[in-house]
Amino acid sequence: MNDAEFKRFTDAAAHCEMSNAAFLAYAVDKAARDLTRTAAEIATEREVIDELFAARRHLGRMHGLFNQVAKALNSGADAPHLDAAVEAVGSAARRMEEAADALLAHRDGGTPA
Repeated sequence: MNDAEFKRFTDAAAHCEMSNAAFLAYAVDKAARDLTRTAAEIATEREVIDELFAARRHLGRMHGLFNQVAKALNSGADAPHLDAAVEAVGSAARRMEEAADALLAHRDGGTPA
């Protein structure tokens, strides 16, 4: 723990009118109760960026698949679930963009645009 982290920790304990040990015990117990959320909250920025790049690669693959669907449709094939697929991919792209905006805002200390 660096000096800035230690100060933030001791300031938080003081704000809650707890000793450092009591605050730490409480925080650890709270984190242990919901490991999924805890893992998400402590993920490093690099891990989040890696996940965004992975999602981007998947969206790129979907782009290629949509090109194949367009080619099939132009050849007279039927794609009965195309509208639902387009909506799902569009929603995923919007969520990815929102996540990237939130990450940048967090990094810059602001709020998402």
